[in-house]
Order: sequence, then C-alpha cells, then structure tokens
Amino acid sequence: MEIAPHWAAIGLATLAGLSIPVGASLAIWRVNLLPDWLRSELRHAVIAFGAGALLAAVALVLLPEGSDRLAPGPALLWFCAGGVGFAVIDQVIAARGGQIAQFLAMMMDYLPEAMALGALVTGDLPTAVLVAALIALQNLPEGFNAMREMRQDDQAAPLWLFYLMVPLGPLAAAIGLALPAAYDPVIGAVMMLASGGIIYLMFQDIAPQVPLDNSMLPPLGAILGFGFGLAGHLLI
Repeated sequence: MEIAPHWAAIGLATLAGLSIPVGASLAIWRVNLLPDWLRSELRHAVIAFGAGALLAAVALVLLPEGSDRLAPGPALLWFCAGGVGFAVIDQVIAARGGQIAQFLAMMMDYLPEAMALGALVTGDLPTAVLVAALIALQNLPEGFNAMREMRQDDQAAPLWLFYLMVPLGPLAAAIGLALPAAYDPVIGAVMMLASGGIIYLMFQDIAPQVPLDNSMLPPLGAILGFGFGLAGHLLI
C-alpha cells in the first residue's frame, strides 16, 4: 500500500529526529558505565563517525540536490552565506560561554535538512529515505556531543530538552512538503545554506575533536560514517 506523502515526510523526519535523544542518553550512560580509556576511544570514534556522515550528507545529497534547484551563481552565494552565517553564530555563542554551542549547531543542522527532506518526498522518495538516514546518523553523535558539553562542570542538562527537538523535524518537513514547485529555489537555498554551515562546523568544531594519540579508531570511524552514506547513495 502506497504511503501518503505527508505521512512519509512526518514519519521519516520523526525517525531521523529520534536519534537526538538517543545520542544524548548515550552520553549520560557512558559517563557511569564505561572505563576511562574506553570513554576516550568511544567519544573520539563517535565524533569521527558523525563527521563522516556529515560529509556524506553534503557531498552526496545536499550539494547535488541544492545545486540542481538553483543557477550556479545563487548556489555558490547561498553556500558561502551558510558558512559565513554559521561562523557568526558560532562566534556569538562562544562569546556567551559556548556551553550550548553543540546543541544550537545540532538544531541549525537538523531543521533545514528536515525541510529539505519534506521537499524530496513527493518527487524522489528513495533519496528522501537516504536523507533521513543521513540526518539520523548525523544527529546521533551531535546529540551525544551536545549533552556531554552541557554537562561539563557538573552542570545539569535536562534530557527532555533533547526530546523536544524531535517534533520540530516533522514540522519542518511538513513545511518543505507544502511548498509548491515554484518554491524549489527556496529549498535549494536551504540545502546550500545547510551545506555551507555543515562544512564550517566540521572544520571548526567537529574535526578538531577527532584526533587521538596512538589510535587509528577515530579516522576509521570517519571512513565508516562516510561509507554508510555512500552505501545508501549507491543503493538508490
């Protein structure tokens, strides 16, 4: 039985968003149960896996789909605007202490991508499924890192805040689905903005956290993350 587009968009965005509280819960769980050396290995590997998934999302989905909806000039302009915009926001957050930087970065990634997901459902459902999987892979380590950052110095970080993020994704997907074809350039601009922002975050916040002395697990985690995205791309 064929699934109605709006239910497909809502369902895929919800499943993608659920990895946010899952990642946050893992950050709480590992503090109490994992030995120190494994905590370090796991943390770096999770960050690297997320970086690989982010790179796959940009290279295989967001940039191709976004540039198809825009002329070359506007596509490049929106991509650069995304990078600059995220840089400004990152600096503002850092100036105020930076304890919720990862959480806000996760939100800024998740919502534009969920909107793009909704726009893809009617025209290209297999690609929409791939995008949902990549968003979920991305949200898992971002939820993990955001919770870990917010709990630094014994600060309390409510888990319900991460669950609150989940329904925002279906809402953004519904908006993307409801926009008529004439608004395709808007969706393209959102994808290019998200791509520029993700590339900035990878080099500013994520990649610097990956290296670990005398261990090849983190870079292999990045390969594995990109491999998952590549596998989904090849399957469709």
